[in-house]
Amino acid sequence: MSDSPAGRLQALFEGHRLTPTQRRIAHCMVRRAGDVPFLSSVELAELAGVSQPSVTRFAVALGFDGYPALRRHLREVAPPEADAGSGAGGGEAFNEYQQAVLAEIENLRHLAGLLADPGPVERAGRLLARSRPLPVLGLRAASSQARGFAYFAAKVHPDVRLLDEGGSMLTDRVDAAVRAGATALLCFALPRHPREVVEALAYARVAGLAVVTVADSAFAPVAAHSDLLIPAAVGTGLAFDTACAPMMLGRVLLEAMADELPDAQARLEEFDAKAAARGLFVE
Repeated sequence: MSDSPAGRLQALFEGHRLTPTQRRIAHCMVRRAGDVPFLSSVELAELAGVSQPSVTRFAVALGFDGYPALRRHLREVAPPEADAGSGAGGGEAFNEYQQAVLAEIENLRHLAGLLADPGPVERAGRLLARSRPLPVLGLRAASSQARGFAYFAAKVHPDVRLLDEGGSMLTDRVDAAVRAGATALLCFALPRHPREVVEALAYARVAGLAVVTVADSAFAPVAAHSDLLIPAAVGTGLAFDTACAPMMLGRVLLEAMADELPDAQARLEEFDAKAAARGLFVE
């Protein structure tokens, strides 16, 4: 966990059994770590899209007498960091499209801070490299993330199986992967979280798979069914969520997995040679 306001906030929430509404509040607080110590319960409720009493119950669930006590604690453990600058123009107003881009840049900065400790990613890389086959799960909004990972992973991993369709066949495909020797499953889980994904992860763990998950938050509904969850926030400033940080984290996991595959470079060189012979790409 990085020693940043967001990291210290996340550490505060860990170990508590939070309801979906409380996870939403926690996720909002992590995203707005620099502002939260100075927000009223009403302001936090508006930002998180919940009721003010929900914020009070959240504070009590964390062991505080109420929200004022939680806010006092936050001012001690998660003070705001010095502002790195307000951008070009010294306070220039940005339009909604620029704000969405800037929010994604901030999500990437947060991910970079999280990756200061490479341990979780390296552990994930080992788990994914050792699994033969390697099932990669992503439904609905996360299907493109899973497909992108599976496309590149197949260049270096001998057996990658993409699971991007739900329905009754999903558990059958998990069973087939286990019978073939799979030991781990990689899941991309993004909001809104399909019930099928939560159920599939629960089933995968019962079947004996180690579940590695890329999710928008450490408090996502899939957290309870993941052996290793690495968060990467999504952007929420536009009508549809943006997922630059989860995509970047997927590429980082690819790199960590490739580092654990002794023949990864040879496979890439073989692919390049065949692609050149076939004239696959326009130079």
